[in-house]
Amino acid sequence: MKLIHKVTIRLAITILPLLLLWSTIFYFSMVEEINDETDDSIDDYAEMIAMRINTGEELPRPGNGSNNTYSIEVLPQKLHPSKTKKFVDREVFIPEKGETEPARTLTMFFTDDYGTNYKITVSTPTFERDDIIKAILIHIITLYAVLVGTIMLVTTLVFNYSMKPLYSLLKWLKKYSPGKGTKDFPDEESVIEFKRLTQAARITIERAEKQIELQKQFTGNASHELQTPLAILGTRIEWLIDKTTLTDEQFAELSKMRQSLHRLAKLNRTLLLLSKIDSGQFIARSEVDLAGIIENEAGIYKEIFDYKEIDCTIRLPKRFTASMDKSLATTMISNLIKNAYLHSPENGKIEIEATEHELRISNNGEAGLDATRIFDRFYTNGKSGSTGLGLALVKSIADSYNFTFTYNFTGKKHCFTVRF
Repeated sequence: MKLIHKVTIRLAITILPLLLLWSTIFYFSMVEEINDETDDSIDDYAEMIAMRINTGEELPRPGNGSNNTYSIEVLPQKLHPSKTKKFVDREVFIPEKGETEPARTLTMFFTDDYGTNYKITVSTPTFERDDIIKAILIHIITLYAVLVGTIMLVTTLVFNYSMKPLYSLLKWLKKYSPGKGTKDFPDEESVIEFKRLTQAARITIERAEKQIELQKQFTGNASHELQTPLAILGTRIEWLIDKTTLTDEQFAELSKMRQSLHRLAKLNRTLLLLSKIDSGQFIARSEVDLAGIIENEAGIYKEIFDYKEIDCTIRLPKRFTASMDKSLATTMISNLIKNAYLHSPENGKIEIEATEHELRISNNGEAGLDATRIFDRFYTNGKSGSTGLGLALVKSIADSYNFTFTYNFTGKKHCFTVRF
């Protein structure tokens, strides 16, 4: 979940109880204010009735345009009623409306100038509490929806604008490839937190770049320096085999040494090539005829592995090209075809298929390989004589050109696919 969504959800959750608390306080405050105004009104009405009783004036008639209703009760002379006015809420029948409604009622006692005790009860219709609660709930829900929508909109706009430096840094880090340098690194921002984050990311990446560069230099220099002594050793072994009289045992040992030396020389050349690819020395691009390279390499390995009697089927379009370095294209295709021949059983079958932007090479197999490690350098899967760099080299070439190189095992076939 995105940070902006988490922030919005938390704000919405926080606002809900606050709105409920506010609506409760608002409801009771409104009820108190309405009751206060109503109490003043019916109190004045009751005082007016008491005054008319005391002066003998005519009392108000029912239905005189007021919703107030009243009743007067004469109390026994010996009764000494309380002078306290009592306001209550109750249901009363309104003759003018012919129905029972909620009303605010005042009960008041007074004694006229002749000593007669009276009990006056005055009622006036008031609001329906259930209707008020329902109206408040509707308005609160509407207000909550509007607030959440507004918060989401404003927060998204403000958040996206404020977090632009972070998004720029994340976008750059996503595109960053180790060993490619810190070109176009986002500028440091004036916001202290973003400035510190950018500085920390820059320092970390520059340190990693330095270590990668040192590793590349070491691998390249070591591979380059090893070429001469390896060539000298190979020449001397060949001289010993050709120019000296050897026993069978000596010849066998020298043959083993020559074989190991050839493997070491091949490993050295591959490491040197990987070092050059990683350092970006193959930057030239041209339209390479991949179809011609495939036909040529497939013919070479068919002769080399003729003893395995492998059936190789090639299906290529009329035009199959890619924009890349020609030597790397040859190396990539050569390693893929060699890998297919090397790991196919006798009388096996290899299929080389291509579309406009995809090359697929498959060969027979009994069990799938470890897809999480198959492209790791020096991973041999237990095969003797393999340097473990062939598929790693293909992967490195594909990555350098942003090609997609994948492996899957379906229908007892190892399938390697390159998407250009």
